[in-house]
Order: sequence, then structure tokens, then C-alpha cells
Amino acid sequence: MSFITVTETESNYRHLEKMSVKELLTNINKEDKTVANATEKAILQIEPLVQVIADKMLAGGRLFYIGAGTSGRLAVVDASECPPTYGVPYGLVIAVIAGGKKAITEAVEFAEDDQEQGWLDLQEHAVNEKDVVVGIAASGTTPYVIAALNKCRQNNILTGSISCNPGAPISEAADYPVEAVVGPEFVTGSTRMKSGTAQKLILNMISTSVMIQLGRVEDNKMVNMQLTNDKLIERGIKMLMEKMPTDDYEAAKSLLLHSGSVKKSLDNSRS
Repeated sequence: MSFITVTETESNYRHLEKMSVKELLTNINKEDKTVANATEKAILQIEPLVQVIADKMLAGGRLFYIGAGTSGRLAVVDASECPPTYGVPYGLVIAVIAGGKKAITEAVEFAEDDQEQGWLDLQEHAVNEKDVVVGIAASGTTPYVIAALNKCRQNNILTGSISCNPGAPISEAADYPVEAVVGPEFVTGSTRMKSGTAQKLILNMISTSVMIQLGRVEDNKMVNMQLTNDKLIERGIKMLMEKMPTDDYEAAKSLLLHSGSVKKSLDNSRS
């Protein structure tokens, strides 16, 4: 390996087993506080990636995430939350994880080392040049992800990456690399900690910004959210009463349930 993997370097703390619970929590929190600053430094890299994803999706393309282990699981979380939060169809944001669905809850041995499977997994979704594929790997060295991004490039598919090491190999495989360098983990090499937090923050930034660009948010409200439980229905009624505006709770509720979303309800009330 020709570069320094910061994510694998020695923790800033020694003899964790001798710390009190309060000391452990305080020191973990101290390290966590540095993550937002590291993410802030990556905004100039995140911005063009968001712009190209939004442009591609407005032209009919999709967003793919591909990762392994913690990175893949974070990708699954972000992709799965887009339809209920923003009312977009399933299949618009797709997460591919090394080892398949089993890997969401269990470790699949050596799945991340397979240099052929990533591209095969993407092909199952008929990935094409209309789409954008973002590889996620804390170390930036995951063979499954890097090989998939390289195949995407060979097929004229735009690529992005999210990693936590400077000059990582995954960045070389990406048209739009993002590097949030969070430094050593509290437990040496445990990248589910600060690195995972940074990746989660960046995924939030990407999907939220893209969905706003796609017109899935009005003002600061999730007007296209799916009404999948009582809490969301109640939230939708309040949004509708505020935006129409009206004090008639039952009328707003009836309109919302009939239309299926705040956005459709507003459109119907204006027509």
C-alpha cells in the first residue's frame, strides 16, 4: 500500500480498558466533535457531486451507492429513507452492498475483496450512462467498490466516492471524489465510529440537497412524504392547515387522506 491509511493509525488514547465509563463517554464525544469540522472541509468536493447527481436525475437518471460493511449499511439506510421522506419512487436511489441483503445484518466473509461482484451487482439494476454511481469506503481501499467504479468509468458512467483517507485509491476511481479526513479512531481501526459518522453526514447532505434540487421540498417542509403512519399523517395535516391556510382540521385531514400527500392536496385545493 503506497499511502498512509489514517483510518488505521493508532488511537490517540491508550489503555481504554482502564478508563471509567464517564471517561470513555467523554473521550468518545471529544473525538466525535471533530467530525463535523472534517466534513465541513469537504463541502467544496461535495458540491459538484450533488450538482451532477441532480442534473442526471432531472434528465431521468438514478443515484447508486455501492459499499461494503458499515459503509454499505449506511448507504442502504440513506437510500431506503428517500421514498418515504420525499415521495420519490423506489429504485430512484439504489444502495448496493457487498454480500447482498444478508450483509445488512451480518458480516459476509471476504465479500469486500471480490473485484468482480460489484459490477455484476450494479448490472442487476441495469446501471447505465444516465446514472451516477457513488462508491463509499472509509479506508478508500475496498476492492469490491473500487473495481466497480473502474468498470463504471469504462462504460461512461459518472462516478463519485466518499472516503476518510487523503489520496485514497477510491478517489482515483471517481470523477467526483470526496475525502473527509477524520483522523485516528477512538478504538484503533474501528471505522464504524468517526469515519462512519462522517459518511452518514455526507450521505445526508447529498440526498437532502439532491431532493431539494428535484423539487421534493417546499419552504422547509417534506410536502411529498409518504403517509405511512399516524405521526406522519398528523404532521401532514398541520402542514396543510398552515399552507392552505385553514383552521378546519377535519377538512384538511380528509383532503390529505384523499390526495395522498401534502403536495397533491395543495395542488388539488388550488385547482
